[in-house]
This record gives sequence, C-alpha cells and structure tokens, in this order.
Amino acid sequence: MAAAARDAIPAAERLRITEVFHSLQGEADTVGLPTVFVRLTGCPLRCRYCDTEYAFYGGEWWSIGSLLERVAGFGTPYVCVTGGEPLAQPNVGALLTRLCDGGFRVSLETSGALDARAVDARVVRVLDVKTPGSGEEARNFLPNLDAVRERDLVKFVITSRDDYEWSRAFVAEHGLATRTQVLFSPSFGEVDPTALAEWILADRLRVRFQMQLHKLLWGGEPGR
Repeated sequence: MAAAARDAIPAAERLRITEVFHSLQGEADTVGLPTVFVRLTGCPLRCRYCDTEYAFYGGEWWSIGSLLERVAGFGTPYVCVTGGEPLAQPNVGALLTRLCDGGFRVSLETSGALDARAVDARVVRVLDVKTPGSGEEARNFLPNLDAVRERDLVKFVITSRDDYEWSRAFVAEHGLATRTQVLFSPSFGEVDPTALAEWILADRLRVRFQMQLHKLLWGGEPGR
C-alpha cells in the first residue's frame, strides 16, 4: 500500500484492513447472528489449515473513525474483529474500545499467540489454541489462558484423532471446561464431523462441538 495513503492518516488512528463485510457469524457463541466482520491484514503465524491466507498481505489503510462509520452503516449490533491476527497491529486495542463505546457487542478472534490480556474487558475474546496439527503449537501464549473469563471462548481446530486426544488432555490440564466456554471444531475437509461428535460424546467432554456455519452455507468464500 502506498506510503502516501498510510501517512494521510494519523499514526494512532490507522489500521491496515483486508475487508469489512456483513454476514452470519459462523462460529462462537453468536453463531447464526448477522454480524459485521472487520478483517485486519497480516499474521505472524502460518497454520497449515489456514483459510484466510489472502489476508496475510495487501489491504488498505483505514482510520478508526472511518471504520466506525462503515460498521454503523450495516445496522447490526454485533461486530467481530478478526484477521489475519488482529493483535499484530498496535492500534487494534483502540478500535476495540471505540467499538464498545459505540454500543456494539464486540468479539475478537485471535490466534492466541500474542498477549490478549490487555484487551478491553467488554470484548469477548475468542482464543484459538493451536494444536499440533496446525504446525504452530509452539506459538501458544499460555498466560492468555490464565486470564480467560466465563464469557470468553477457547477454540480448538481438530485435524485428526491425535489432535483430539492432545486437545482433550490440554483442556483437562488447564481446567478450561470449568472456567470458560470450550469449542471443538473439525478442520474442514480433514476430520469427519460425525466422528468428532462421537469422540466428544464417548468421552463425556464438557465442550461444545461446532462446525463453521459459513462454510456449510458458502464453502468458505472470502467476504462471506
């Protein structure tokens, strides 16, 4: 992106954005609700199953004020700030706070590899714990888990039976099921959803099985 476009926005106000769009929330605790998605550009991770590689590069510079106007124009109270990895941009905290101040119900989708503890307390944090199948297990920032609240969500994308067993042990080790909402999702095209559901039932796990609604409806088409 041209430096002129970036420099036209004050440094404390600018964010690099891949897309802003209106769709149904595909996962988490507001699944199925019309939601505005603000997708930030850039991510330091390279998960093997990533379905948003188009957000790694490019994007356009927006001011926080312009983003607030754009979000308000959709007329829905639900906003999801996602990526890429939103926390890789230093001004995302200011965006989250101003969205909350504007009366929106805000969620943040983060890889869990960066420190999310200072995020505005009004924001619902969706932490994606990286399983061995992601190839980024070593990047998990474990102090985030000490700060999760009941209203937050901790998500595991399951790519195999080995991933499932690793995730089951991880949930137990960190006592997550008694402190917050835990989601187990089958990696699209890699794990049979019925098999994952049966593993959860057989083990009496206190987790929520979840499929990605947007992929069932639109096959993961960008901007949907």
